[in-house]
Amino acid sequence: METPFIFGKIATEKNFTDREKETADLVQNFTSLINTIIISPRRWGKSSLVNKAANLAMAQDNNLRICHIDLFNVRNEEHFYSLLAQKVIAATSTRWEDAIESAKSFFSHLVPKISIGTDPTNEVSIDFDWEVVKRNPDEVLDLAEKIAMKKGLKIIICVDEFQNIAEFADPGYFQKKLRSHWQLHRNVAYCLYGSKRYMMMEVFTDSSNPFYKFGNLMFLNKIETPCLVEFFKSRFADTGKNISDEASRLIAELVDNHPYYAQQLAQLSWLRTEDVCTVEIVREAHSALVEQLSLLFVTITETLTTQQLNYLKALIAGEKAISSTEVMHRYQISSATSITRSKAALVRNDILDNKAGEISFQDPIYAYWLKTEYFAE
Repeated sequence: METPFIFGKIATEKNFTDREKETADLVQNFTSLINTIIISPRRWGKSSLVNKAANLAMAQDNNLRICHIDLFNVRNEEHFYSLLAQKVIAATSTRWEDAIESAKSFFSHLVPKISIGTDPTNEVSIDFDWEVVKRNPDEVLDLAEKIAMKKGLKIIICVDEFQNIAEFADPGYFQKKLRSHWQLHRNVAYCLYGSKRYMMMEVFTDSSNPFYKFGNLMFLNKIETPCLVEFFKSRFADTGKNISDEASRLIAELVDNHPYYAQQLAQLSWLRTEDVCTVEIVREAHSALVEQLSLLFVTITETLTTQQLNYLKALIAGEKAISSTEVMHRYQISSATSITRSKAALVRNDILDNKAGEISFQDPIYAYWLKTEYFAE
């Protein structure tokens, strides 16, 4: 029997829960060709949300095409241009013959290197002479707009891990180049998101950056407990098992309503359940999850400075006035400046989240491990 919970993959259909308003807003943005930037901590379901909205939007509009690009392993402009061209052509072509024809006909200065696999259904691979691309980047950056105009289409280009463009040589200049082209497109819109919340905030909310006010900002919130409770009960019931309301609420509480961990802890609880999942089973599953991740947490913690760890210890203890003399002395924090530096570094490294001045842990299981294992008296 397949497990009824999904994590680490795109959640679809019954595996996707809540996000009704965000889904509706994103579908509206897609069909109206409105640029959208999605910002949230990692593993909060951005990719699943984009995937669901894309399918719904295309079902509403037959002339809409969605192009998905993942920059996870992209570290330079050359790779970016090849991937952009390849994905745009694939998303707007019904057959590989069409893709090859598009690759040939929409470039005047660039000569694409085209290859396909032995299987004709394979996606066409496109590459360019980098020296020529450097002299004529406009042809790739405007490719989607040209295709949309020629074929009477509307195109949404969804770019995951967008913050990775910061790894490119001269990222500021590259961002200016992207914006100068993308802001002129009338038949193409962009949905940009990524797993590094701090970097995404810097790119899109800093008025000195080229992508400031590029589109609608969408901030994802945690999934509410009642939605998670109903989701857990429904998925258990689909497999002939049950879970009590108390156990469902406990799963949400133990993972602080974190979407990824909610699915993972629910699955571990489901695997341990024969008929009815109880609070005891959930607690057992939670202990197993913490143990499973402990080596990773040790590795993360070893990268932190003593002052950062002292700050985290005070934060975990629930101290409200950490910069007070008494608290700094109790936790051996050297100065208020040290607190500022530690906080900034921990946010930058995606250990903490700073939402309107409210500091919280991005990973609730790591926070629990620190409190019960690392900092335990």
